Amino acid sequence: MINKAMGLLEWAMLVLLSILWGGSFFFIEVALSDLPPFTLVFLRVSLAAGVLYLVVRATGARMPRDWRVWSAFAAMAVLNNVVPFSLLTWGQTQIASGLAAILNATTPLWTVVVAHALTSDEKLTAGKIAGLALGFLGVVLMFGTAALDGLGLAGLAQIACLVATLSYALAGIYGRRFRAMSVAPLATACGQLTAAAMMLLPVALLVDEPWRLAPPGTETWAAIGGLVLLSTAAAYVLYFRLLATAGATNLLLVTFLIPVTAILLGAFVLGEALEREHLLGMAFIAAGLIAIDGRVARAVRRLFSGKKDSTDPEYFQGRDI
Repeated sequence: MINKAMGLLEWAMLVLLSILWGGSFFFIEVALSDLPPFTLVFLRVSLAAGVLYLVVRATGARMPRDWRVWSAFAAMAVLNNVVPFSLLTWGQTQIASGLAAILNATTPLWTVVVAHALTSDEKLTAGKIAGLALGFLGVVLMFGTAALDGLGLAGLAQIACLVATLSYALAGIYGRRFRAMSVAPLATACGQLTAAAMMLLPVALLVDEPWRLAPPGTETWAAIGGLVLLSTAAAYVLYFRLLATAGATNLLLVTFLIPVTAILLGAFVLGEALEREHLLGMAFIAAGLIAIDGRVARAVRRLFSGKKDSTDPEYFQGRDI
């Protein structure tokens, strides 16, 4: 059974993953100044796949050859790379990176619903339902009165980001199967990105016609390097390692931490500013994720009752089980 209560090491990995993924919004913002969305996404996944393949070979490991594993890689690539990367990257051509990161933070809200429907060990609870209500209220607050003015490109970009988060949630559930298939996190990350690159190549060629583009500048190549090495290659090795032990719901709490990184980078480097309703919406999303996680509620119950909660790992210490 997947470990539900994360230890210190898992929390440290989660924070590190949030930094790696939070930086992606900044790198994308910079790279979009020279590159169209599909070309940028293709470079991101193809170069990261190449880096991870070199690591696989350097460590003496081998990529799986079973067609069933590669078909699973392809499905995971659609859910975890092709759809969300494309939608989020296009979305950032219309909205600020900080807002895109906040919308990305709704991923766990979708995840608890999908996990309840499709798994036997990550079911909805009262705390999760309360968290969903708070989280979706946060999303509504972020849309604000502008959402009533009709859907322009900015409104469509926000919807695209939300669809991307649903795709991430489905990927979190689907990706649990790689542990059962005995595929290592490094090989899973490499296989997923390789499949994504093969799918995105014809799209980038047909839509963007990259041979007509001017050569990217130094800043763009530096941003691509950070996006490939840190926010994709390294991040997905952590992602699949955490998914195997912490479960989809816990893992995708990382998207609550991502806006903090993206907002700081956007504010201090790009000079972006978020409106008050965006910050208020993020506060409600944070409250929702805290309720979904459940640790605060259990701590309060223990404080007032003086008893340990049976869902707390410490409950079993000293007991025969």
